[in-house]
Amino acid sequence: MTTWTERLHPTHLRKRAGSLAVDGFFNGLARAGKLHPLAHPSRHGVEVIENVAYRPTGDHAHLLDIWRPSQRAATGKPMPTVLYIHGGGFRILSKNTHWVMALGFARRGWQVVSINYRLAPQHRFPAAIEDSCEALVWLVQHAAQYQVDLNHLVFAGESAGGNLVAALAVATSFRRPEPFAQRAFDTGVTPRAVLPACGMLQVSDVARVRRRKPQLTKFIEDRMTEVSTAYLGPVPHADLALADPLNLLESAAQPDRPLPPFFAGVGTADPLLDDTRRLKVALDARGVTCEARYYPKEVHAFHAFVMRAQAQQYWADQFAFLERLGLSPTTH
Repeated sequence: MTTWTERLHPTHLRKRAGSLAVDGFFNGLARAGKLHPLAHPSRHGVEVIENVAYRPTGDHAHLLDIWRPSQRAATGKPMPTVLYIHGGGFRILSKNTHWVMALGFARRGWQVVSINYRLAPQHRFPAAIEDSCEALVWLVQHAAQYQVDLNHLVFAGESAGGNLVAALAVATSFRRPEPFAQRAFDTGVTPRAVLPACGMLQVSDVARVRRRKPQLTKFIEDRMTEVSTAYLGPVPHADLALADPLNLLESAAQPDRPLPPFFAGVGTADPLLDDTRRLKVALDARGVTCEARYYPKEVHAFHAFVMRAQAQQYWADQFAFLERLGLSPTTH
């Protein structure tokens, strides 16, 4: 617990101010974006089922939204589905701030299940990945009710969400000891593709970022340290495989089921650039398809700003990857 003396220390105040600025910026941006006429789902033939409970806790963290193309939903047939897990350093933001991501998939014909999950530091690791696993279990159990085609299921997320979808893919491919991971594995469902955008694929060892980029600004370093400390706590969990899925994928451990193909995009100005590079190397070594795309001079989560040319290119590249896997909703 932080004492009052520690809270008044300039370093703590600097970090707190930076944290509030980031939180306020993204929440404000999401609210402002929704005011645009084209942000309304109905303008794109999309309907939204809001605040469905995927765990019976009564906690807002255990709600999800379902975005789906209205015409496809009306047929009653199963739909290709994206399970989307939002970013925010495991400690801020929600499905509501990430409506643009859900709409981006839904307007291309995908059904999107976009989840909340428990946030740090109130809920440290493994709370977020536990919730992600439980969301998958719920999705499998309710597939018929919500027209989910489990044979055309994709995991997607960005930043911390990229970590969580990679960890969820690990949980469905490797038989793990955690009870929640066992429940995900026991569904027998694996995704057809995983899309970890600008993923923070290793939460521990934040110093690796400065080792690669010594000129890293204090603001960025603070955010990275904040994420690691908030999620892992002062005494990290003994087994961090589901917090650091990249480390597991780089190891000699063999999956019990084949790992799915990955598409991983990141900007070259992103402090987390090397996590995607390492992911590509690790999956190539395993013989697993991994298409890594690097977008010159782009910053972290640039693809959220969908009006920009390189963000649009990112989305086009991502959809083209899915089409090459035979996952285009237009031909389903």
